[in-house]
Amino acid sequence: MDNLTLSFALIGFLGIGAQWLAWRFNLPAIVLMALAGMIVGPGLGLINPEQLFGDFYRPIIATAVAVILFEGGLQLKFKEIQGSIAQGVSRLVFPGVPIAWALGSLAAHYLAGLSWSVSVLFAGILVVTGPTVILPLLRQARLTHRPSALLKWEGIINDPIGALLAVIIYEYMTLETGSHTNFQIAGSLFIGAALSIVWGIVLGRFMATAFQRGWVPEYLKPAVLLSVVIICFVLANVVQEEAGLLAVTAMGVTMANSNMPSLAQIRHFKENIAVLFVSGVFVILTASLDRATLLEAFSWQTAAFVAAMLFIVRPLSIMLSTIGSDLDIRERLLAAWVAPRGIVAVAVSSFFAGALVEGGFVDAGRMIPLAFAMVFATVVLHGFTIAPFGKWLGLAAGGKPGFLIVGSSEWAVEFARKVMAFDFPVVIADHSWAALRPARRGGVETYYGEILSEVTEYHLELNSFGYLIALGENAAHNSLVCTDLAPELGRVAIFQINATPHTEHERRSVSHSLTGRMFMQSRPTREELASRHKDGWFFQKTRLTEAYPPEKYLADLLEGEPVLIERKGVLSVASADLPLKPETGDIVLAYVPPDVEEKRQKSREEPDHSEEVKEITDKKKKALDDMPSSSVKKH
Repeated sequence: MDNLTLSFALIGFLGIGAQWLAWRFNLPAIVLMALAGMIVGPGLGLINPEQLFGDFYRPIIATAVAVILFEGGLQLKFKEIQGSIAQGVSRLVFPGVPIAWALGSLAAHYLAGLSWSVSVLFAGILVVTGPTVILPLLRQARLTHRPSALLKWEGIINDPIGALLAVIIYEYMTLETGSHTNFQIAGSLFIGAALSIVWGIVLGRFMATAFQRGWVPEYLKPAVLLSVVIICFVLANVVQEEAGLLAVTAMGVTMANSNMPSLAQIRHFKENIAVLFVSGVFVILTASLDRATLLEAFSWQTAAFVAAMLFIVRPLSIMLSTIGSDLDIRERLLAAWVAPRGIVAVAVSSFFAGALVEGGFVDAGRMIPLAFAMVFATVVLHGFTIAPFGKWLGLAAGGKPGFLIVGSSEWAVEFARKVMAFDFPVVIADHSWAALRPARRGGVETYYGEILSEVTEYHLELNSFGYLIALGENAAHNSLVCTDLAPELGRVAIFQINATPHTEHERRSVSHSLTGRMFMQSRPTREELASRHKDGWFFQKTRLTEAYPPEKYLADLLEGEPVLIERKGVLSVASADLPLKPETGDIVLAYVPPDVEEKRQKSREEPDHSEEVKEITDKKKKALDDMPSSSVKKH
């Protein structure tokens, strides 16, 4: 395919399409993206990115990797790894990284057959456990806080460390080919790395100050930041080749720890940009493979190397580095098994492989199939085993996804108790100790604290919740809760109570784009629910059958309405935009007025003559069919 515009469109469609399919069917996205690239590349021969982009191929990959590393650095807030997991995370970085680096170098040299210099560089790249892969796996597995945070921060911190090791070894290998002494090489590496890191820190501080003092308008912040990241990367590469990866990582970490008010907004934008780059770059990289490279990825040498990395290098590095730490054996076992590699490992390997081959290191080209094999094996094996292994170790939130209710009240407590009757766990969170008193008396689990606080995730297992309902008194706070937790739980599972009575003007309500889905079809306010509670309204749980079909059930509700429906073990919550439609076999929880039960009792007591009428009709029809045709006409 020679049409550049059409090729770009196809790459974008395949990358984002693979991401959507992964979300829809709960599959590893990186595997689907790789398969898509292989199909249109070496499979069907529709796209050959190296020929298509020509001299722009390597700059495209390099820029994408720089943005991905900056986004990873932007997630690294030092104060978030304080507390119970700080020691475990620090052990995984040191001595964990050096141990994994040394053992990986041995495996790459003796099993994969790479030269020592290439082995050391490649092993440095493979110390990463990419956050773009591990974070979706953690959400899928619903691990408890400590092991989840441990694996998350290992991926975030080791990502730039892997790039740093690769850059240092690459620079050493290129300088070693010249007439430089070891002292000169070491001095050049140290000065270049130091200047690049300082450059990234300076730009990070400058951008944080510019944003804090209002030098950049809100709508331009993401675009300006993206431009500065690329400038940071390019200028650092001028100082020392490929040192830009260090600079952008340092810039991201600096901005993450600058207490910027708009950091969350910027981080969401950068995540979106990173998703686009990850999707596009991974399709480009896999489409660039030839069939010989793919066959090499399935050779016995590759299989031996991957097996050693999975079953020897990773377990040994974790077990040795965490001796004497506060991690228990279950957490150490989970960390020893789960270490998926992602886009950074493949992209950096591909990037340095091309540069090293051009510099005379022929065996560096073998890093590409080895990296792809490592990514495929770890993503598939860890992706499909992390949840059951975590449950077996007792480190995963088992059972059904829970309800998080933000804002305590008498009505909320009664609702929580009815949800618990469905065997779904419920937690009511509120910043007021007094407001939580009814929940404590009612036997409902509570969380006392501000749900929007940064320390909440260390005390509340957000991974264990599948639904959020904001029922607080303050509409703006409810909207902030929904907006803040929507990326964590998914906006489709986020609900909030209506804040504005139907008689009031829309200008008094919060913007629809900032709210969760409106709870219940009738859109009642908190005050209306409290009033109904005092008037004797109650929750009614009903199983619909053929004898009591949905049509009759809905007619008996009067002014009431369904709030929840359980269908085949899955709960659906009523909302204004998607009313519930009960079906036969469903278990429905409705909120109804006090006279509903009286009407239902009368309805049940009234004889149902429908079967009797049907029987008489059938008898008449049979009698007519048995009569002679002349008699039928006469009749």
